Amino acid sequence: MRFVIYGVGAIGGVMAAKLALAGVEVAGIARGAQLEALRSNGITLRTPGGVEHANFPVGPDPASLKINSGDVIVLAMKSQDTMGALLALRDAGVTDQPIVCAQNGVANERMALRVFPNVYGMMVVMPATFVVPGEVAVFGAPKAGLFDIGRYPGGTDATVTAICAKFEAAGFAAFATDRVMESKYAKLILNLGNVLDAAAGEQPGLMELAGRVMAEGRGVLSAAGIAFGDVGPGDERRKRLVQMQPVAGAERVGSSSAQSLRRGTGSIETDYLNGEIVLLGRLHGVPTPLNAALVRLGARLVAERRPPGSLKLAELEALLRAD
Repeated sequence: MRFVIYGVGAIGGVMAAKLALAGVEVAGIARGAQLEALRSNGITLRTPGGVEHANFPVGPDPASLKINSGDVIVLAMKSQDTMGALLALRDAGVTDQPIVCAQNGVANERMALRVFPNVYGMMVVMPATFVVPGEVAVFGAPKAGLFDIGRYPGGTDATVTAICAKFEAAGFAAFATDRVMESKYAKLILNLGNVLDAAAGEQPGLMELAGRVMAEGRGVLSAAGIAFGDVGPGDERRKRLVQMQPVAGAERVGSSSAQSLRRGTGSIETDYLNGEIVLLGRLHGVPTPLNAALVRLGARLVAERRPPGSLKLAELEALLRAD
């Protein structure tokens, strides 16, 4: 079983490095400066326990790797890049290999199922950072991350069991579940605050605003009849298995959205996080003024090339009131 990590960024980079270090066959797909760094020097992984280095084959697209029938393909790019990645996989000859959506949001699995028959959801809790090409950091201990994995739209199978075993051996906590989308919707609620973190960073009062945004999201999911659990800081598994620890030589930048602004990627995932709540609200007749305003804010942050944390809380509140 070879793991093809499509998107060797923060999440994909930690996965690829730790799997390779555990002796699992890995290949990666990356782009830009990250691709060149990985080709030249491999990947440096910073953890609470020290620094490790891993090497694995890497290419710019699926066709460059020669996807095999026994491969497991893990999607680790942002949701706005998913459909392009799926079409590239199809063009490279992928047919019924497992497609694992290790991404924020809940839209990726549905997109993947349009193209491929064997789709798996993966809820990821992993405090990881990628801002320097060729280097990733993960701040969780004793496990680097916590995963819920299952077939989409539901169920488990032997592939889920095998994937969980590989990730467990590599230092992650991986759980098979037949209701993986409940976990992914729970993570979606947490991720509604990503754009706030990207815009304003850690400021007094920001958590109260994030709480209002999340409450609006929970109300929409309830109105839509969508079940969701709790994978937040109060989750007993998370408290026991993925405790935040300092990492020498690494800065914890913040959410994945903040990291996108820091790297100047030119896009942000807000349309698939807060935008999911807006979509469901419109479908079920529930107003979503806060999340709708944050979708517009995410687009503005990218268009104006704002660095992370560039807005004061008062400015942010004024923007939300104006919208």
